Amino acid sequence: MRKPTIHDIKRATAETSPYFFSRETLKFFGQTMKSFKVQKCDDGRYFIQAPRKHGGYTTRYFNPSNHKLETE
Repeated sequence: MRKPTIHDIKRATAETSPYFFSRETLKFFGQTMKSFKVQKCDDGRYFIQAPRKHGGYTTRYFNPSNHKLETE
């Protein structure tokens, strides 16, 4: 399986996390879809991260087996 793009992850989580990638949420944190980076983890999940406009980062783990975004 190839590494999913952030757009693939957005489509996959549309039902489980419908507001995470919404235009309003991204605007609030000063993010765009392009600001997210995707990295494969050893456990099969994907780490996603994007900087926030007021410092810090938004981080989640995408689990492709259940299509959920997880914090740990």
